[in-house]
Amino acid sequence: QVQLVESGGGLVQAGGSLRLSCAASGRTASSYAMGWFRQAPGKDREFVAAVAWSGITTKYVDPVKGRFTISRDIAKNTVYLQMNSLRPEDTAVYYCAASRSTQELTTTPQYWGQGTQVTVSS
Repeated sequence: QVQLVESGGGLVQAGGSLRLSCAASGRTASSYAMGWFRQAPGKDREFVAAVAWSGITTKYVDPVKGRFTISRDIAKNTVYLQMNSLRPEDTAVYYCAASRSTQELTTTPQYWGQGTQVTVSS
């Protein structure tokens, strides 16, 4: 079992930055791929970014490439999402997720956090 706790959401103006954090706990948490999804009002939850358990391999959805950076502190079992050049369309609830592989995480994650709200004003 893996528990995920997000933090770092908030309100920011367009063009600004935020950093989300997700702390993972559980016996095998360090061996899981981790990542982020988001769900905007009235829309389906969508994959945003993922990082392998090693912290080396990353994957992003096209709209955030070049603006968002996912990273992982293995010692702290924590994953970060640095979001720069934020746009109003980035407004959503952001969910941390974990799964046994990056491929699995991008489609059907095993574990979810509770979500944190990110609001970007124009």
